Amino acid sequence: MKNILVTGAAGFIGANFAELMVKKYEGKYHIIVFDKLTYAGNLHNLDAIKDKITFVQGDICDFDFVLATYKKYDIDAIVHFAAESHVDNSIKNPFIFTQTNVVGTHTLLEAAKQYWGEGSPNRFVHISTDEVYGTLGEEGYFTETSPIQPNSPYSASKASSDLIAFAYAETYKMNICVTNCSNNYGPYQHHEKLIPHMISLALQDKPLPVYGEGLNIRDWLYVEDHCEAIDIVLHQGKKGERYNIGGHNEKRNIEIVKLILARLEKPESLISFVEDRKGHDYRYAIDPTKLKNEFGWAPKTMFKDGIVKTIDWYLAHPEYLENV
Repeated sequence: MKNILVTGAAGFIGANFAELMVKKYEGKYHIIVFDKLTYAGNLHNLDAIKDKITFVQGDICDFDFVLATYKKYDIDAIVHFAAESHVDNSIKNPFIFTQTNVVGTHTLLEAAKQYWGEGSPNRFVHISTDEVYGTLGEEGYFTETSPIQPNSPYSASKASSDLIAFAYAETYKMNICVTNCSNNYGPYQHHEKLIPHMISLALQDKPLPVYGEGLNIRDWLYVEDHCEAIDIVLHQGKKGERYNIGGHNEKRNIEIVKLILARLEKPESLISFVEDRKGHDYRYAIDPTKLKNEFGWAPKTMFKDGIVKTIDWYLAHPEYLENV
């Protein structure tokens, strides 16, 4: 690998990954960031590395432009983050999720197949979510062999893109890995997501809307830990395999909101319980044993530490909390 294309790297996780790759492998790889710059993309996410990467603005659904980009930069590997990812938006406007997440992923794969050829050793890593597995009760964990049972238009679009990736690995013998992660948090996250959204509202002393009774459970993964796992899969992952990446940090939504209020020294009276989301999955929890056993990876950041780092980062970068 010399030239690595990272799609969606003006967004949250992709920007953190691009920064990790530049700093860890300085001089070894040329990182080409490919991003459409939708509302969730922010070029300032790349300020720390902007002089060490190449930025290409483009749409992953534009086949001719994608293929031309592969050829122009002689792409050796692809790490695919670009996606519509906000569940509420998928409920309101589902078609754009099918277009971006399914058609966009298919476009990237087909262009890679045509450029690299069938059976190429060049690596394609598709970044997905634990939401493709559906929902859990109080017990159990998602593993790589859990049934695919998505419950929202967002998770259905990601599940579809996973299956297309595996189909290309099997039919065309492409060197593809799929990763499924739990909820990420940390620097550069868009303000529509739970943690930055609640921080922003609390700082303005506005009501913090919490779905239902706030009892839904998510497994939280600090973004830097996630990016380190993706780096391992990029270099060592086995062809055609799925890898679950989880944080072992399960929290109820109401717990997170209360932690944020406590850190900001704001009263819990700001919490406002609202009508639950349609099709709201109760619990997600990832079992990352496969990744640990094969490559020795484990999350380093406990939630109690990561949430403090995250809140403090947003306090130091208030521009990321604007336009809520």
